[in-house]
Amino acid sequence: MVSMIRLIKPLLVIAALGTTSGAMAADAAHPTVVELFQSQGCSSCPPANANLTGIASRPDILALSFSVTYWDQLGWKDTFAQPIFTARQWDYAHALGHADVFTPQVVVNGSRDGVGANPLEMSALVRAGDRGDGGPALRVSSGKAVIGRGVAPRGGAEIWLVRYDPRILQVPIGRGENAGRTLPHRDVVRELRRLGRWNGAGASIAYAPPADPAWKTAVLVQQGRGGPILAAARD
Repeated sequence: MVSMIRLIKPLLVIAALGTTSGAMAADAAHPTVVELFQSQGCSSCPPANANLTGIASRPDILALSFSVTYWDQLGWKDTFAQPIFTARQWDYAHALGHADVFTPQVVVNGSRDGVGANPLEMSALVRAGDRGDGGPALRVSSGKAVIGRGVAPRGGAEIWLVRYDPRILQVPIGRGENAGRTLPHRDVVRELRRLGRWNGAGASIAYAPPADPAWKTAVLVQQGRGGPILAAARD
């Protein structure tokens, strides 16, 4: 079952998104950021997890799977969950007007959210969450994030470093709602760290290599706590 909040509000959001149209600005250099908040202990999460995996290979998509901690007390401790991931989901809950957090939750470019339990829902969210042509130029390579000049939102924006594992990881679940199943996970976020702030001036920020050479690096420029993502790039 879906955790912590009734489905009615996300499903109404998805229904509205289905009528959205317009040109898509996302491409490999400016990917749409699709964040899934899920838990290995949530029986409703595998379909959304599979839908994220289904679009993760698209060059115009940056798929990120965040494991949250609040299902851990129900018999199975998620092997990838971190408190900072749960805190990020709470930031989205506050910014998007939700009274609570729930799983599965898909957030697109920090501005649209829903359950993502079937491919049509996921596609509608990706279309509606396209952020257009705005935002600063952003390039990530060779241990450095280079952010161009632009008009920053009031109060500036946060710069986030995200490390994720692009491999498909098979996780056998020993207890809880998914006991006895082996669940595949892809693009699992392993590190989330704030690099600084962007106030409109050009900036170059160096960062250390990942703890595991298999992990990939992405950088997000995001308005406020749980606000819209203004720019995204990966190495």
